[in-house]
Amino acid sequence: MNPSTAGTVPPRIDGPIPGLLLAFVGGYVDTFSFVVLFALFTAHVTGNFVLIGAALAGHGHGGIIAKLLALPMFIFAVAATHGLYRWRERRGLESARTLVAIQLAMLLAFMAIGLVSGPFQEADAPWAVLTGLVGVATMAIQNAAARSAFAQLSPTTVMTGNVTQATMDIVDFLQPGSPRDAAVARVAKLVPPIVAFAFGAVGAGLLSARFGFACLLLPAGALLLLLRRA
Repeated sequence: MNPSTAGTVPPRIDGPIPGLLLAFVGGYVDTFSFVVLFALFTAHVTGNFVLIGAALAGHGHGGIIAKLLALPMFIFAVAATHGLYRWRERRGLESARTLVAIQLAMLLAFMAIGLVSGPFQEADAPWAVLTGLVGVATMAIQNAAARSAFAQLSPTTVMTGNVTQATMDIVDFLQPGSPRDAAVARVAKLVPPIVAFAFGAVGAGLLSARFGFACLLLPAGALLLLLRRA
């Protein structure tokens, strides 16, 4: 990333590669936490309410403490991330690279705590809850950055909106007389992160059972690569 002129905010990380790397991390970490931490979503935190309801009804995975605490932890981490972003922007300081570095540090902390205290046998065990909340904070940083430092990219943590928009654009493209250029541009922007997210989810599903928390080195490597590109 080239330095900006004095008094202005430096340019953000852009281009297709950052979106691919972040979407891969989003799919990977959320799937990993779901598999290893008793169906805890670390990125799609509102999904935890569905699982709480299922657990209370006697279905699915037990343990609700981490899922209950996930939302307040997520909100706190988003607020802290956005506060830091605004503070740096007001001073004309780079923000995107800083937020990626902080997320990388949190991801490594998530992995380290899991390696030291896991594998977990009970969802509501204190160390399992603490580890899960560190994972939630890690992905809250990415969620917050997606609406600030990475606002020019497609969403990278939850793909429902991307799939919806891409499907609508494909339908518009197939309609006679519809403006196709904008639809093609959006599909070209949306589909690669969807594919990267899927690869991340599949990779975490395949590797988590064999390598446990050590397999988080893969998304950590993706964030490190993103930092090196900045």
